[in-house]
Parts: sequence; structure tokens; C-alpha cells
Amino acid sequence: MVATVLKLRYRILANSLVRRPWQLVGFCFGVLGALWLLGVVVTVFITLAGFQGLEVAQTVAIVGGSVLVLGWVIGPVLIAGTDTSVDAARLAPFPLSTREIMRALTVVGISGIPGITTALAALATVILWVRWPVAALAAVPMAAVALLTCVLASRLVETLSRGLGGNRRTREIVGTIVLALLIMTGPILTGVIALVDAAGDMGARFADAAAVLAWSPVGAAWAVPGDLAAGAWGAAAARAAIAVATVVVLWVVWERASAASVSASPRRATRAVRAGALGLFGVMPSGGVGATWARALTAWLRDPRYVRQLIFVPLFPALFLFTSGVDGWPFGVSAVLVAFMLSVAGYADVSYDGTAFASVLASGVRGRADRWGRVLGAASVGVPAVVAVAVVTTAITGAWERLPAVLGGALGLLLAGYGVCAVSSAVLVVPVAAPGDSPFKSVPGQTFLNGLLVFVVWGVCAVLSAPALVLAIVSLTTNSTALGAIALAVGIVVGIGVVIVGVLVGGRTIERTGPDLLQRIKAFPTS
Repeated sequence: MVATVLKLRYRILANSLVRRPWQLVGFCFGVLGALWLLGVVVTVFITLAGFQGLEVAQTVAIVGGSVLVLGWVIGPVLIAGTDTSVDAARLAPFPLSTREIMRALTVVGISGIPGITTALAALATVILWVRWPVAALAAVPMAAVALLTCVLASRLVETLSRGLGGNRRTREIVGTIVLALLIMTGPILTGVIALVDAAGDMGARFADAAAVLAWSPVGAAWAVPGDLAAGAWGAAAARAAIAVATVVVLWVVWERASAASVSASPRRATRAVRAGALGLFGVMPSGGVGATWARALTAWLRDPRYVRQLIFVPLFPALFLFTSGVDGWPFGVSAVLVAFMLSVAGYADVSYDGTAFASVLASGVRGRADRWGRVLGAASVGVPAVVAVAVVTTAITGAWERLPAVLGGALGLLLAGYGVCAVSSAVLVVPVAAPGDSPFKSVPGQTFLNGLLVFVVWGVCAVLSAPALVLAIVSLTTNSTALGAIALAVGIVVGIGVVIVGVLVGGRTIERTGPDLLQRIKAFPTS
């Protein structure tokens, strides 16, 4: 049964790579990246085995192995759905027991690129213990236990993240939070390393961490060979027991979670509201503009694909606060960079409508009204966010004389982006993730050219907002408050002008290209 599932998995993979050349390119890059990473790990192990002692080798094995296990644990949250060719949902209709499905999924996890890379890296730890034969022999079964821990933990988290019945909202929230934390990893590590350097020797800190992780489920298997090399037979036996018990517990919990997810009734995707409650549709003006405005603003507030764009609002100031400090210029102008990211968020806005765009065409809403509604929906979120970032960062730095220039450059860029997107979204559609998909999911139909379009749109936005940006830069470099005020006025006036022209041109364009956009959306592959 497992062999049949594996055969089907690789047949699906081969067919997918043949049909989609760019996916084949990505697959090749993934293989090369895995080989490069494996080469780095083996090189480090060889260096440590030849020039370092037992304590350093044990610390590296425990800390590195624990990080690897944790990577497998958070992986399903980040990349859930990237490989759905074989999963529990697809195998459920077949006459297989829960344990048979679990065995198949375990082997599938081991046989993938991450699984093979992890297996080879775990076996490579034998290099660390070549001077201690007993430890080297024990490293092989412990590598197998560690690999099973990685795969089973990943499968368990994947099952739980789906929810017992499919709670998509929780998965979306968790995925967005983890995405933000991932982006912040670099600055956080920089700050942690600085604190460690200030507090004392980094090697001693890692050794202390290894001593704790060695007794935890994520590090116990990696500590056993080092204990045997040091002659600590009792500690080695205890940690081996912890490692094996971890595998058993993960299997039992995963089995129960899998059985519960199959037997649980699907949760309702909608919620009951009182009669007549229309949400934003009851607040916005009536007509095509008001209805589109309400729909667009609802998407910005509730659709995770839009909400994820907003993580850059607090993220950029936090990044620059870590890297350059309060007195650094990047922190002071972070509002401009926030505007730069938000300005093109809707460059292919119709793509997020999906086939529901047919209802827009059928409603008879004029193209100009549709463009105005989308611009107002985005601006209702983007403009207050950019202004808030500019005011807060200025208040922290205390350089209030720079606020007009920063606002001028940021608002000029943001409004120009809205005008450009009013036209580009009437012409361009690109494959986008479905609601609830991971932000890291590889979207079928995506091409290198599609990825370049956003940079083209950014370039046009930069050109159209150049008057305000140039004045803002000159004002900031010369500390001229008057030029800052002029930059603010120019940014608002020119930006509004670009929005008006973009809405007029985009409105006429969408009336002409609407049916073609819908056909192109329907032509995108769905799996």
C-alpha cells in the first residue's frame, strides 16, 4: 500500500513538472539548495571532528538538531498546502485505515526533498563521533529516531492546524503571525547576538542552551551519542528513552487527531447575524461606488490575502528600529517605505475576486464606479496607516520639522500607486492564492514574467510620484521646513491628480476588458 502511494505521488510530481516548466525550475533550485545546505553541514561536521573537542561537538549536535526539529514543527504553519498531491484528505475516500494512511504519509514525508535532506544531515552527525566508535554506532539509530520525530511532529501540527473540522480562520491568523515573526527573524537574531555578546561568552551560552535542550523532546536524540562518548551511560539511556517516548507520543496523538478530524463534522464557514445587519454595506453610500467601496474595505479588513499586506505597516518601523536605531534615517522615513509597499497591493486587484468577478460584470456597475470603489476601499486603510506611521515615528524621534516632508513623500507615492493600480488591475490578472492558503504556497500558473509585473508597476509609481519624492529628499537633506510643506502639498495635489486620471482611464479600460479578464481568470490552473 505504501509503495503504491509513493508511486502515485512521484507520478503526480513528474506530470506536474512536465506540464509547468517554471515549477520544474523551482524544483531544481530546491534540490540545489538542499545539496548546498547539506554540503555546508557536512563541512562543518568534518571541521569540528578534526579540530574541536567533545564538548563543542555535543553542543553543535544538540543545538543544531533541536533547531532542525523546530523547523519541521513550524513548517506546516508556514507552508501548509505546498504539496497537496498526497495528504490525509485525498487518501480519506480510499479503503484505508487511519494507521495505514499515517504510515503512508510518514513515508511520503521522509521521501521528499526535506525528508531526504534531513535524513542525510542526521546521518552525517556520525562524522562528529568518529573518534568514539560506540557513539558513532549509536548515532545511526538515534538519527532515525530524530528523523521520525521531525516527520511525525510536522504531520501532527499539520493536522492540528487544519482544525478538527477545518477552522480556516485560526490557521490564517497563525500563518500571518508566523510570517511576521519570520520576517523579523534577522533583526531579532541581531539583537539577541548583541545582547549575548554584551552578557558574556557566546560559546558558554550555547553550551547552557544545549544542556537544557538535551533533556527535551527536541534535543534528546541528538544528545545520546555525546553522552556515550563521555561515558555517561545513565544519561544516555535516559535521553534515549525520552527520544523514543517522544516518537510514541507523537504517533498516538497524531492518530487520535487524525481520527477526530475525519469524524468531526465540518464547522460552519459562516456565522449568524441579526436580520438587516448589512455591515459596511449599510454604512457606505448607495450605488455602484458605495457598494464597491464597502466590498473592497471588507476585503481589506477580513480577507487574509489583503490583511497580510498590512503586516508591513508596523514591521518596517520595527525592522529599522532594530537595525539602525531611533536616530537612524531609515526609521524616520519608514512611512515612505510602508507607502511603497502598500501602493501596489492592488496592482492586480481583480485577480483576488476570482470567478466571483462575474457577479461584478453582471451587476452593471460602471467601470468608473468600480475603480473609485476599489481605490476608496484601499485608501480607507492605507492612508490612515501611512499617516499613523509617519506621526508615531516622528514623535519617537522628536524631529517634528521632518513630518511634512515625510508625509509628502509617503502620501504622494501612495496616491500615485492607487492611480496606477486603477489602470493596471483593469489590464492584468495573475494567479493568486485562494482564501486560507499559506502565504508561502506555490500558486499554479505563476510565471517569472508575472513576478516582474509588480516591479514595472512600482517603477511607474516612482516616476509619477517623483516631484513629491524629490522635494521631500531635498527637504530632509537640507532641513528645510518650507520645502517639506511644499513637498506635502505637491504630493497630495499630484497624487489626487494621478488617482483621478487613473480612475478615468481604468474605468474605460475595465468596461472593455472585463469579459476577457474573467476568461483569463477561469483559465488559471486550480491545483
